[in-house]
Amino acid sequence: MFIGEAEMLMTELGRGIGLLLSKNLLKCTILPSAQYTSSYRLAEVGKFGTPKLTGKYETGQLFLHRVFGYRGVVLFPWLARVYDRDVSSKKDPKPIEESLNYNQVGKEVKGRAHTYYQVLIDSRDCPYIRAQTESVTFLGNQDSGRTLYAVPGLDYVGHEDIMPYIAGDKRPIRHDLFDKFLSHNAEKDPPFCAKETLKAWQERNHPWLELSDVHKETTENIRITVIPFYMGCRESQSTSVYWWRYCIRLENLGDLTVQLRERHWRIFSLSGTLETVRGRGVVGQEPVLSTQQPAFQYSSHVSLQAPSGHMWGTFRMEREDGFTFDCRIPPFALESKQDDNSQPTGII
Repeated sequence: MFIGEAEMLMTELGRGIGLLLSKNLLKCTILPSAQYTSSYRLAEVGKFGTPKLTGKYETGQLFLHRVFGYRGVVLFPWLARVYDRDVSSKKDPKPIEESLNYNQVGKEVKGRAHTYYQVLIDSRDCPYIRAQTESVTFLGNQDSGRTLYAVPGLDYVGHEDIMPYIAGDKRPIRHDLFDKFLSHNAEKDPPFCAKETLKAWQERNHPWLELSDVHKETTENIRITVIPFYMGCRESQSTSVYWWRYCIRLENLGDLTVQLRERHWRIFSLSGTLETVRGRGVVGQEPVLSTQQPAFQYSSHVSLQAPSGHMWGTFRMEREDGFTFDCRIPPFALESKQDDNSQPTGII
């Protein structure tokens, strides 16, 4: 197939992933900069499949991420409740503090069921995407002091961000867990099936992996998505400390470039404490969201000396024309789960 026969889609992610897309053929190359030149050769990856408008993708489905562009494979689905504040009435928006119902934080709008997927990210693409590839973290077992550790290349992807494709390679995704979790079966569609190790790992780590609530809100064309996860409790003789991780995605839906300058969090604990956190940027960065690089995703952690609480806040954004504004972070609940004596086992 000649380049002139295909539709070109160039997506700049980190240092850049160049994609050549057509109805039948998918080619991909990793470029060392955002300046694309003809000196780089596209390598064939596979053929695009038909996106599913209804139903779920099966375990073993290969895909490209619609926003971040990485190659991945579906492990299993999660059914989440999405609370999208954009669909509620915005005629008379109130300050967040006034609109909060402390007993129902983040759920003032009607939730709708939506499918997300636990996926593996191809390690070859990790250096080039604008998302943390070690965002899924666990608390270690109590004997080791429950230190924090991560499973590299594990992510959660919404159904609409899955761009399915078919590859002829029996090992199309490079990840340490690919061969441990999946086996090739040419008679199946997709041709990769879950091994017993994947089923056992999913069952054992279900309390720490489960995705249940997703919160979304848009301010000045900047959409913020928050997904909280309960991680467990650290106990000592005098106190109990409950831990959560939360994943945040910022996406620029407009045409003007914006940059995140500051963060402002308010964290309320059921014990009655209210903490305010301010700082420059997020995770040591002040990401720029442009039409070429519209999204950025990161994860962080929070701990409380109470089994529940909630968080809300704003990001101070600066637009390319010099206009600054506060982008609302939708309020979300921090809810613990019933004590489970099992310990997370992130690594096989």
